Amino acid sequence: MNEFKPKIMTCMKGYGGQQFVKDVTAGMIVAVIAFPLSIALAIASGLSPERGLYTAVIGGFLVSALGGSKVNIGGATAATVMTVFTIVEEFGLSGLAAATIMAGIFLILMGVLRAGMLLKYIPRTITLGFTAGIAMGIFSGQIKGFLGLEMGEMPVKVIDKFIACASVIGTVDVTALGIGLLAMAVLIILPQVFPKIPESLAAILITTPVVQLLHLDVETVRGVYGELPSHFPEFTLPSVTFDMIQALIPSAVTLAILIAIVTLLACVVTDGLMGERHNSNQELIAQGIANIFCGFFGAVPVAGAVARASSSVKNGGRTPVAGMVHSAAVLLILLLLMPLAGYIPIPALSAILIKVAYNMSNWREFAYMFKHAPKSDNAVLIGTFLSGILADLLFAVEMGVLISAVLFMRRMSAVSAVREWEYLDGDENGEPSDDPESLSLKKVPRHTMVFEIEGPIFFATVDDFMNITATKNTKVVILRMRSVPAIDITALHNMEKFLERCRKKEITLLLSHVNEYPYSVMKKAGFVDKLGEGNFCSNIDSALKIAEQLVSR
Repeated sequence: MNEFKPKIMTCMKGYGGQQFVKDVTAGMIVAVIAFPLSIALAIASGLSPERGLYTAVIGGFLVSALGGSKVNIGGATAATVMTVFTIVEEFGLSGLAAATIMAGIFLILMGVLRAGMLLKYIPRTITLGFTAGIAMGIFSGQIKGFLGLEMGEMPVKVIDKFIACASVIGTVDVTALGIGLLAMAVLIILPQVFPKIPESLAAILITTPVVQLLHLDVETVRGVYGELPSHFPEFTLPSVTFDMIQALIPSAVTLAILIAIVTLLACVVTDGLMGERHNSNQELIAQGIANIFCGFFGAVPVAGAVARASSSVKNGGRTPVAGMVHSAAVLLILLLLMPLAGYIPIPALSAILIKVAYNMSNWREFAYMFKHAPKSDNAVLIGTFLSGILADLLFAVEMGVLISAVLFMRRMSAVSAVREWEYLDGDENGEPSDDPESLSLKKVPRHTMVFEIEGPIFFATVDDFMNITATKNTKVVILRMRSVPAIDITALHNMEKFLERCRKKEITLLLSHVNEYPYSVMKKAGFVDKLGEGNFCSNIDSALKIAEQLVSR
């Protein structure tokens, strides 16, 4: 059970006042960063601003207190924006709460079943493709606010958003655009001049007074959402039906996968910064518990936030205390300063999210991979990206995994082969070989055929195996399997058929140098008993010796 122990229980040994001061400082800085991002991401998800702060308060605290990473910070993230927006549009707030709770349950199951390490098998091409798709979704959703377009509700799908915005491009509000550009200028220039000042907060602190003092006719948070509540979130049971729960399962699975991937990526990044190692399964359990509470308290789904966690580390945060202080600081902002957030201009928040989308797109890596990667990897990258734009993120992940699996099987089948031995007087250059396993040093008895099997044997390579044919006078067939790391049940079934063909022709089948894993599969399936333990040879020399004895009889 030590595997399922929160990091806070193991990393506080020797904790002192000096580190406490550093953690408090880091937590306060992260809270300043989290405040504008939480509001902006909640709005982008189709929710009222305070729900993003609820996530930082409740979800962020539980992630730090129960997580498997010392410094991961939980909060609203861009990765879930598109999925949350879709759920809210179709099922409303109750549907979002139910989906968040269901996603939390899935995450707990993933952690308990030790699925944390399985996520490392998702190729970078898939992660990059769907992340770029998320970035496009966020960007398309902010065009309206950034340009001040006069239009109704935004469509759900990315392509439809672009089409809808293009159809009303003539309604651009110059004032809104000016505020958006001012905010964007602050976001771009400030980090180059004063890198330690949170640029998102600075953009809000500059544009908000400009709009109010000049009495500019620009949409603000209060104008769109009314008076913002400044109290602790209330516990609420979502009103759902069994049919709604069934309909929400795909969305909940999507949320769980996105949260798991984004969270564990954040943990990997902070591990690199600190030289530490996180507990992925415990982190998934913590994310699951945090999301269940977020669902009951009406918050946006919580996930690990790379930028906030990295900022905590860079400012001295080394324990979960920093994340818990961050949540407490956001709560104070919620209780004391929330009414002031109503004056924030919408174009400024749109500019912040456009910058988030730009950073999230990883376009340089995307372009590099597209230019230098093999065509097969590009197929996965582009397929995942387009699926995320044209359909949804769950379909994008499914499509990416499907394409990757097909291409992987194709590669494995290309390196798998069955070839009959060809006898040489030396190596490929005609020189005598010093390798004791060299074919040139082996004497094969008459009426004996030896086939070398290379690479994994599975359903995609069984055709090569079925091409094994014995001559008329053959008495013994040896299958040399030293280069076979794995075998599946389909290939084993075909091997059983080959054994039956050999027995009908009164041919003895011998297997040489069967590795541990293929042998365990054969043992479990009963093939070892069918062939006979004595027909398994430890190496090719013993197989040839047995063949010689059989032929001489």
